Amino acid sequence: MKKEYLEAGKIVNTHGIRGEVKVMPYCDSPELFCEFDRFFLGKNHTEIAVERSRVQKNMVIAKLEGINTPEEAETLRNKMLYMHRDDLELDEDTYFIQDLIGVQVKDADTDAVYGEIADVMQTGANDVYVVKGTDREYLVPAIPEVVISTDIDGNIMTIRPLDGLFD
Repeated sequence: MKKEYLEAGKIVNTHGIRGEVKVMPYCDSPELFCEFDRFFLGKNHTEIAVERSRVQKNMVIAKLEGINTPEEAETLRNKMLYMHRDDLELDEDTYFIQDLIGVQVKDADTDAVYGEIADVMQTGANDVYVVKGTDREYLVPAIPEVVISTDIDGNIMTIRPLDGLFD
């Protein structure tokens, strides 16, 4: 089942004297994080507006609405920031990592089940799915030659392994 709120980053520290916070972004890039003007704070998903944000050494410095002192900012340390799924647009055949975790992976030709996606490694060239089977883990490159179809709603991915991939 798709999550309504997706982890966007974690507030790791305060910054300066105006109530700014330092955020470790979980997005593809800190610049992408800075494009959003609202997030949802903590497990209760309390909406909070972003007055301004900027990138600093792969982190984000953000001024959140209503947080004006270092003491107020300190109360947010280690809290998660979430974004609402509807605030994001994905290209076709692009998925949120959180949606892929737990998806069953099976062979497109034999219907043999290899296991479930346990993790996604972002290698730069292409992602690699870590598929946890009953007795071993498989590393599956997320390339069109291997991944035949992905049905997030049906919780199934079909693949056609390259020769020697699982040997």
